[in-house]
Parts: sequence; structure tokens; C-alpha cells
Amino acid sequence: MFAEERQRLVAARVAEAGRVSVTELAERFAVTTETVRRDLASLEQAGVLRRVHGGAVPSDSVSTTETTLSERLVQHLHEKHLIAEAAAELVASSRPGSILLDAGSSTEALVDVLLAQTGRRNHAAEQVVITNALPLADKLAGSPSHAVHLLGGRIRGLTRAAVGQETVDAVERLRPDLAFIGTNGVHSAFGLSTPDSEEAAVKEAFVRAARRVVVLADASKLGVETLVQFARLDQLDALVTDADPSPELATALERAGVEVVKAGNR
Repeated sequence: MFAEERQRLVAARVAEAGRVSVTELAERFAVTTETVRRDLASLEQAGVLRRVHGGAVPSDSVSTTETTLSERLVQHLHEKHLIAEAAAELVASSRPGSILLDAGSSTEALVDVLLAQTGRRNHAAEQVVITNALPLADKLAGSPSHAVHLLGGRIRGLTRAAVGQETVDAVERLRPDLAFIGTNGVHSAFGLSTPDSEEAAVKEAFVRAARRVVVLADASKLGVETLVQFARLDQLDALVTDADPSPELATALERAGVEVVKAGNR
């Protein structure tokens, strides 16, 4: 295979996966890691991708990049539905009295699954659901099985979620049984991160408040670092995802005592 053809395929793989490792590319194209690094350097110079530690990401994947909620709602739909179904099974098995739901498309998918299950299961009492997300509160408001509490604060237009000190203060007065957290990145060393500092502050408060913390993250978030860290891996109880983490991330999760739930395998 000529270098030009291989580089074209490398670029396509990076665009498809969102992040690839040097080792993966070397195995895929049966070349040395040194050859892969030269290919990545050429593609970075051409503006096709950006090199990161151990691999590469698309050129527009920078630490402050953040898509709107409406954009996220149409991305990775099948994967998010599988993740939401697996997360709903965790709710059914643990039967928490109170659930804290972070803002985001993955948690919104979970709400859709929970609402679809309403009426198919017997509920001894209303389940308390606390959220800072307007779309989630709106969907749950009419459910006879859920008592919804909407956290106050300044509404951030990009995510339609309450943020700021008022929100953080309200969370710090709570001790919910179970929290479902969304994230922009799950990294072996950097932990969980998001591009916005105000969103990060609320997520950090969620992680500190809940008795059990479950992160919902599709494969595009694995191995990714964004600007602001909001949790270490050892602060988490479980990760629900649709793909096997890389060996490096899998080792870090195991060392941190994080249960990895692969959606579709339950």
C-alpha cells in the first residue's frame, strides 16, 4: 500500500472513530509505529487531524470544543439508546429512592427509557428525580411514577441546564442514592472532563453528593481529555458504555474500582 493511500485511510479512520491510537493503526495497516507517527505528522501538517499523546483526534477536536444539545441529540443515537437501557437496568436492580440526573443527551435517552417503562413495573412509591436540566424535567413532569425536583440557577443556553453557584449550593445540600453523569471525556489519567468550567463545577458537585455515581459515555468519549476535569476515576462507581475501553483506560478503571458495564451485553 502506498503512503498516500494509507494516509487517506488513516484520516478516514480518525474521522470515523473520533480518536485512534498509534498501536491500533500500526496493527490495522501492518506497519511499524514509527511509520504511523510519520503518517500522523504529515496529516497534522495538512490540517487533517491533530496528534495527541499516543494517537490522534480530528483537527476540530480541541479541549474547548462543545456541540449544542440539539446536535448531541442526533449523534450516536443507537449507542445512546443501548447505554440508556443498560442504565435503566441499574435503576431497576438497585431501586433507588432518589436519582440525580445530569444534563445531556445520554441522560435524556435514559429518561426516555424510564418513561417507556412506566406502567410496566409496579412502583411502591414515587421515585424522586433531581436534575438541573430543563428538557429532562419537562419530560418527567407528567410522570405519575416520578416526583421531579428542578435545581435553580442560571440557564446555560448551549445545554439548557442550570449552572452557577446557586446550583452548586443546592446540590451540596443533597445526598441522593444514585447519580447518572454525562461527560465529554473519560481519560485514564485525567478522569472525567468537560469544556465549560461552570458545567464542570455542577458535575463535580453531583459526583461529591451522590452515594453511587454512574457515568454514561459512548465510545466517542473514551480516551478523550477536554479542558476542565470534574472527577477522578476513583470517585466513580460504574461506567456504562457501548465499547470496550482501550487497554490503558481499562487498566485505570480496574485500578480505580470502577465497574464497566458494556451496553448490549447484559
